[in-house]
Amino acid sequence: MLSQDTNDNSRTVTVQGHRSARQSRFTRWVLGAKESIENDKNFQHKGSSWWAVMCLTGVDYFSTLGYQPAIAAVAAGLLSPMATIVLVLLTLLGALPVYRMVATKSYRGEGSIAIMERLLPWWTGKLFVLVMLGFAATDFIITMTLSAADASAHIIQNPFATGLGDSQLVLTLGLIAILGIVFILGFREAIGIAVVLVAVYLSLNLVVMVEGLFRVFQSPIVIPNWWEALTIQHGNVATMIAISLLVFPKLALGMSGFETGAAVMPQIRGEADEPGLIPVTRIAGTKRLLTTAAVIMSSFLIVSSLITTLLIPQPEFQPGGQANGRALAYLAHEFFGEGFGTVYDISTILILWFAGASAMAGLLNLVPRYLPRYGMAPQWAALSRPLVMVFTGIAFAITVFFNASVDAQAGAYATGVLVLMTSAALAASLIAHRAKRKVQTVLFSIITAVFVYTTAANILERPDGVRIASIFIAAIILVSLLSRVRRSFQLRTKQVTFDDRAIEFLNADSDSMGQVTLVAHEAHGGDQEEYRSKTREERSFNNLPSGRPLLFVEVELVDSSEFMEEILVTGCTKFGNRILSLKSNSVPNGLAAVLLAIREEFGVVPEIYFDWSEGNPLSNMLRFLITGGGEIAPVTREVLRQAEPDVRRRPRLHVS
Repeated sequence: MLSQDTNDNSRTVTVQGHRSARQSRFTRWVLGAKESIENDKNFQHKGSSWWAVMCLTGVDYFSTLGYQPAIAAVAAGLLSPMATIVLVLLTLLGALPVYRMVATKSYRGEGSIAIMERLLPWWTGKLFVLVMLGFAATDFIITMTLSAADASAHIIQNPFATGLGDSQLVLTLGLIAILGIVFILGFREAIGIAVVLVAVYLSLNLVVMVEGLFRVFQSPIVIPNWWEALTIQHGNVATMIAISLLVFPKLALGMSGFETGAAVMPQIRGEADEPGLIPVTRIAGTKRLLTTAAVIMSSFLIVSSLITTLLIPQPEFQPGGQANGRALAYLAHEFFGEGFGTVYDISTILILWFAGASAMAGLLNLVPRYLPRYGMAPQWAALSRPLVMVFTGIAFAITVFFNASVDAQAGAYATGVLVLMTSAALAASLIAHRAKRKVQTVLFSIITAVFVYTTAANILERPDGVRIASIFIAAIILVSLLSRVRRSFQLRTKQVTFDDRAIEFLNADSDSMGQVTLVAHEAHGGDQEEYRSKTREERSFNNLPSGRPLLFVEVELVDSSEFMEEILVTGCTKFGNRILSLKSNSVPNGLAAVLLAIREEFGVVPEIYFDWSEGNPLSNMLRFLITGGGEIAPVTREVLRQAEPDVRRRPRLHVS
């Protein structure tokens, strides 16, 4: 099917392949979901205030307070406050500057992955993206499963929820299922819900932390006893600092909100009348979002690690203890009784559940921006409902695999977070280097080195994360390659635009001759004798009369790793020969799109003449899949056959 859009200088034809109308009602409903925001042309002035969007990313970032203090206590013991200070320093001096840089270069929400894609050429960039999508999937999927698992832990530990001690796995699966159903039915007003949840949750935490600080400083022996125990365990301050640096990678979950902050960037309102294509207002809002969230979270992390370490007995942090995975909730019940504690539990459960919603939203924003564009996923991968079903199923499998354990999933979660942060730091370093900013280059390189160390240490300590990520990466690469092969014969072109000279040539032939005859030509030097010899050869071999005008069509092959494209056809003359020139990432697919566009725009079914390609057919087919060249004539015919089932309307091919 084709539809056209014209202007004064050229003619543009929108090209679409044939689509089957035979679909069940369920299939039509599933595929009827709104497409990715990648197609949104008016993103500049849509969205919400930066502080409201901060709450959307905050349901992921701030919700880690539900389990981070307990994880820090298990990992660092009495050194938890010192290790948390190391985490905060890396957050404010490392992750924050990196993601502020990312925000300036990736304002559509693709994050550091898109920056690295642009910096790396051809298939190298695509392979890097596939690997990073595996780690991003690890990050976001484990966010869903870990948050749901911790929410179910809060339900079970509440004194009013009796008889649920062995139900954590079932409760976790139920929370994930509800999350999936909400997204399948349609997820609206997410930001408004997030604002309420974050405001209530942070307020309750503030009450708990103020009371905790009051009790710490009210007692004259708490801090001296803690320091004495530290000295007995670790000796001097230098040793304490060294151990804090070593255990810091285990606390990396406290930085989990930055990648989500980049993913939700398109939700920030920009100014409709901003000059140029760069949304300056949105970028500034994102920087305020990142900075404010980092400062709030850093303050809460330091205070929470201090009061939980000083006021909760260490055995309570271990598996089976009342503070395992819920240190602040433990204090809320201890300080204010079961009523306030239950309100705190409900708030924590809701924000942890909604953290999964934030992660799902991040996946639905990220995946459709890459795989469908590469031809490395079915076309339904650009739609929300099928993706929600796939992600929910994967979350079920991960939850069962880890038996809904918060501690067991922490390593996998940290791996995804740290790899993405390492990628962001590397991207920032490369951007600064290309801009010849020496000071920034050195600083970002140091930050990159720190993240590399942290990631490696986390992987060595807890290899589950890289194992899960490897499964995601292998699955993504396998599905991507199979999908790319399967879709290789599809029409890839969104639009074909003919310039004035091309229109002149095509109008002349279609009006005077009632037909358009094209000759596929690969220029080798392009001198006069080459065109004369080609014309003589085609007329002789194919018995073309001398009175029939010929149009040479020449395709310049560009980045074959791309899949979808828009083609501009330009007309020119060389040595009296009329030539249509175009650039395409695949010669056969580009030619097929141009032929169909000519048929629709100029009212004739064109025909095209080819020479047989030299070489082994199998190697030529492999060349086509990788480079977009290879076996041109038969592949062009197959693309046309799939795009146009009506033989009478299908452009005709001749091969000699």
